[in-house]
Amino acid sequence: MNLSSMNLSNWKRFLSNTLLISASLIILQGCAGLDSHDLPEDISAAELYKEAKNHLNDSNYEDAIKLYEQIESRYPYGKYAERAQLEIAYAYYKDNEPETAILSADRFIKLHPNHPNVDYLYYLKGLAAFDVNSSFFSKLFNQDEAERDPKAARQAFQYFAELLKRYPKTQYRNDAIKRMKLLRDNLARYEIFVAKYYMKRNAYLAAVNRAKYVIQHYPKTKSIPDALGVMVLGYRKLGLKNLEKDALRVLQLNHPNHPATLNAMKN
Repeated sequence: MNLSSMNLSNWKRFLSNTLLISASLIILQGCAGLDSHDLPEDISAAELYKEAKNHLNDSNYEDAIKLYEQIESRYPYGKYAERAQLEIAYAYYKDNEPETAILSADRFIKLHPNHPNVDYLYYLKGLAAFDVNSSFFSKLFNQDEAERDPKAARQAFQYFAELLKRYPKTQYRNDAIKRMKLLRDNLARYEIFVAKYYMKRNAYLAAVNRAKYVIQHYPKTKSIPDALGVMVLGYRKLGLKNLEKDALRVLQLNHPNHPATLNAMKN
């Protein structure tokens, strides 16, 4: 740019725009490293909430959480504190802190049991527990979901079941049911994984009992043929011929082409 060719009006406009851009960059840099202690003492609850919501919408969950905490600290009563308590649970969930999200959801439910959005908090608890077993190490080593500790899966199932029991017409019903079916399948597969482990260790009675547990508690899952297959092989190893024949008959009748059936017949 040839400055000598610029008239005074254009030069002033150039300086004004440059200062405006610089000021905007400074503000953005300041927001990126938000320190709640630097907030103005006279900032209103509405302004705090607006800033927190902006951070939440921008996926800047850590700063959103700090601001929600400031709302509760500075303005513990009123609608903004209530909104902060509700939205901080979601912020923790999105920030990959599922345990804290569950605790925050429980706290909100306890404080506001009749809130119109309390069904969402039950749903959020289920989502958080649902994601717990999808840990970094499980993904890193490509571990089968069914081989993980089933505690989180059982907990998630209970949370979704509680949601449907308390709020049968909730808008989250369909998704909760879909996730519960997946959880049941994974829990059944986990039991089969354990049963097969027992078979490899020659603990045949323990393997059979684990397989029977699947049939009794997860009757409509995809693991039923595998459970029957374990029972056939387990009874065979235990020398219980009649029980072996009964299990094999049920397996052949209901799942004639399943790999578990073919394996049981081969052996």
